[in-house]
Amino acid sequence: MELIIGLLSGAVGGNVVGKILGQLDQGTLINSISGVVGGGLGATILGGLGAGAAGGGLDIASIISQVAGGGVGGGVVLAIVGIVKNMMEK
Repeated sequence: MELIIGLLSGAVGGNVVGKILGQLDQGTLINSISGVVGGGLGATILGGLGAGAAGGGLDIASIISQVAGGGVGGGVVLAIVGIVKNMMEK
């Protein structure tokens, strides 16, 4: 369940960062794919550290940390994809 929350929040995070930072926006599809990848990585890293899946439960603190980790991970991967694409276009 933690991974699903991370993937969904990653997609949202990727799209939010894409809209906020217009020069990195790659369109809804690429933003979502980048966000899902980043959200999955963020959820996996948090789970490995024990922060995202404290006890493996679905309590509110665990869900909030999963959403935050997925959203941040999605935004970071989208930013990396956007920067690399912009550098390749020059």
